Amino acid sequence: MDDDLNGWVIVLTAFKKLRGKNIMKTQQLPRIGFIGLGNMGGRMAKNLHTAGYPLIGYDIDAAKCAALAATGATAGQDTEDVVKNSDVIMTSLRSSDIFCSVAEQRLIPNAREGHVFIDLGTTEVERTRDIAMVFAEKNATLIDAPVSGGPHGSETGTLRIFVGGDAAVVEECRPVLEVLGEPQYVVYCGPSGSGQIVKGVNQLAMGLGDAAFMEAMAFGVCAGVDPTAIREAVGMGEGWRGQFDRIAKRIIDGEGGTLVIKYPELPYFLAAAQASGFEIPLTEALYEFCEKENYEMFDNMNRPSRSFWRTLTKDSDAEER
Repeated sequence: MDDDLNGWVIVLTAFKKLRGKNIMKTQQLPRIGFIGLGNMGGRMAKNLHTAGYPLIGYDIDAAKCAALAATGATAGQDTEDVVKNSDVIMTSLRSSDIFCSVAEQRLIPNAREGHVFIDLGTTEVERTRDIAMVFAEKNATLIDAPVSGGPHGSETGTLRIFVGGDAAVVEECRPVLEVLGEPQYVVYCGPSGSGQIVKGVNQLAMGLGDAAFMEAMAFGVCAGVDPTAIREAVGMGEGWRGQFDRIAKRIIDGEGGTLVIKYPELPYFLAAAQASGFEIPLTEALYEFCEKENYEMFDNMNRPSRSFWRTLTKDSDAEER
C-alpha cells in the first residue's frame, strides 16, 4: 500500500512539474519598448530581443535604430510609437535632465493604465519620485532600475541593477531585469527612488575612491617624485594597493586626464542629501574643487565632465614627469 502511495506521489509531482513547464511556455511575454540605444542601451535591447521578448526600440540617432533593426527587432518611428506599442517601456538615457525631459514630454502624455516604465539610467532621486507620482495618477508605474557594469558589462545577465518602486510590479518585471542583470545582483532596494539612492552609493564608492588615489598620486608627482617610482613603491599589491596601482598605471600611461570621478552625477547625490537633511562633505568638496577649474573632458558615458587629475596637477604633462 505504501509503495502504491509513493508511486502516485511521484506521478503527481512529475505531472505538476510538466504542467508548470507548459504554462511557462504558453505565457505571453510582455512587449518591450526600449528608448536610448547607445553603448549601454543598444546592447541591453539586443539582449532582450535575443531572449525572445517582442521588442521595439528607438533612438534619435537613425544609425542606432538601423543597427537594432538589423538584429531582427523592430525600430520605432519615434518615442511615442514605442510607448503606444509596448507593455513595458525601458529607457537608457545619458543624464537625469534628458530622462526627465523625455518622461514629461513623451512618456507621461502617452502612458496608459497598466503601463510599466523602467528607468535604467542615473536620475535625481526627488525628480524620480515626482515623475513616479505623475505616472501613478494615470495608473501606470515607474520603476527606477539604474545599472552598473559599463558597456562591456552589458552582455546578457552581467549587470548589477538597483531597483526601486512598487514591490509587486518589480517582482512581475524581475524576469525581464534578470535578462540584463546577474540574478543575485538584481536587488530590490525599496520604494520609489531607492534604486537611485543605491546607485548613488555605487557611484560615490567608485568616484570618491578613485579621487582619493588620484590625489595621493598627485601629492607625490607634484612634489617631484617620478610616478613610476611611486607605483613600484606603493602599488603592485592586493587590496587598496591594487586599486591604487590601477590608477597609477593609467597616469603613467598618459591617461590621467581621462580618469573619471562621476563628476556629472555628483549634483544628483548632493541634492538628494540636502533634501534628506544630511551632509556628504567629501562629495561636496570634490565637486566644488573641480567646478572651479576648466579642465574639461568627456566621461565614459560621453557626457561633458571635468578632469580631477588636471585640476589637481594644473599641468597637462604632469603624468609624464
